[in-house]
Amino acid sequence: MVAHVGTVAFLGLEARSVDVQVQISSGQVSFVTVGLPDKAVKESRERVAAALHAIGLSLPPRRVIVNLSPADLPKEGSHYDLPIALGLLAALGVLPQDALDEYVAVGELGLDGAILPVPGVLLAALHAGANEQGLICPAAQGPEAAWAGEVAVLAAPDLLSLINHLKGTIILPPPLRAEAEISRRGPDMAGIKGQETPKRAVEIAAAGGHNLLMSGPPGSGKSLLAAALAGILPDLTPAEALEVSMVASIAGQLEGGKLKRSRPFRSPHHSASMAALVGGGTKAKPGEVSLAHLGVLFLDELPEYQRGVLDSLRQPLETGQVQVARAAAHVTYPARVQLIAAMNPCRCGYLSDPAQACSRAPRCAADYQSKLSGPLLDRIDLHVDVPALSAADLSLPPPAENSAAVAARVATARARQTARYAGTPTRTNAEADGELLNTHAAPDAEGARLLTQAADTLRLSARGYARVLRVARTIADLAGAQHVTRVHIAEALSYRRRPPVN
Repeated sequence: MVAHVGTVAFLGLEARSVDVQVQISSGQVSFVTVGLPDKAVKESRERVAAALHAIGLSLPPRRVIVNLSPADLPKEGSHYDLPIALGLLAALGVLPQDALDEYVAVGELGLDGAILPVPGVLLAALHAGANEQGLICPAAQGPEAAWAGEVAVLAAPDLLSLINHLKGTIILPPPLRAEAEISRRGPDMAGIKGQETPKRAVEIAAAGGHNLLMSGPPGSGKSLLAAALAGILPDLTPAEALEVSMVASIAGQLEGGKLKRSRPFRSPHHSASMAALVGGGTKAKPGEVSLAHLGVLFLDELPEYQRGVLDSLRQPLETGQVQVARAAAHVTYPARVQLIAAMNPCRCGYLSDPAQACSRAPRCAADYQSKLSGPLLDRIDLHVDVPALSAADLSLPPPAENSAAVAARVATARARQTARYAGTPTRTNAEADGELLNTHAAPDAEGARLLTQAADTLRLSARGYARVLRVARTIADLAGAQHVTRVHIAEALSYRRRPPVN
């Protein structure tokens, strides 16, 4: 007899069906797992044996073969423990096979028989629902699985209670959905004195989902402005929350089964590797650019990152996804992020400060800024200088306008974009392209004339030209204007990077 238990293998955000086949036959005593298992799957033998011993059972003194089908699909992770154990119990006659046919099982086993949390439970639940099956998962992740909708979720704390439920001895209660997490808010804009131009750029970036680069001396408030931007972004829609939570689930970062409500804000250190930033490693896990999907990726001290690491962001910023290709796996993760970056004008940071003049200017600035490639800078919509604050600026009273007022304008502008792009995959002006851009962001005659002149003067690429139109469309949305005019084009052009002087 061969027992069958369904489970899943994860390829990016895709869950693929895996049939765990367990056969107990005569022959030399052994326990063999086949079907491209990784080290964690091979080690499941010891965890399964200990878990069975904890409930008064043991592995039979016979030949046990576990086949993970399809055999050519790599199997990674400890979530195969539970389906392997259930397959053994069915093969031994402890559980009826028909009780397992309608479920997909995921979970790691502790040596005491406890069923422990694993990454990807939300994806497994969605997969089970799509195949009209139920899900067996750890009790701690039942609230997470419950978000998958009309899926029968069996959340068990340990192997013994799961066996008793499947045999009808006890009934495990269905899990309740965890409440969505409380929205997080950053520093209030009212606490940022001066810096009116950078604050305006932050508002435009938030309203249209645009990439932003802030340059200024140390202590001018660049990091504070970035943190405040996170506080004026609108909350995720239910569909967006599910997207973000799926990435967090596969990364094992969905705490307490609570769906994400706030947009992600990721701020990796400048020592981050390419695999950490864009994803990869031996198991092709999502990187920071995917964990920040539909949110903010903040890169402080931008030139301090390795140039190759920064250039690896060029494709994700353009396409909204990252394809991790490795010899053992080829997976795709979403990466529709808003890049917010900050940098000093030179290595010492005081290039334009006459009181603390840079001793190597202008060579210091040229060497420092040359670490950033032109194609990467061309993908940044807004470039703004953040000047140092004087003592007079710091002594001013707090601004009258707080983050709530700015967030209200941003939400109104986002609502206009949602209505404009309804029925298309585009969410914000920053994503608009092709016919959508020509239809909704075409400027009036004076604006078109100004943009044409500026394109020659600033040497705008085709990408830069389109990004000026996107920013102008956002500025018009913030002003409540139906059409893009010369005024909107002029302000959008003021945020473009100036070409180097030969």
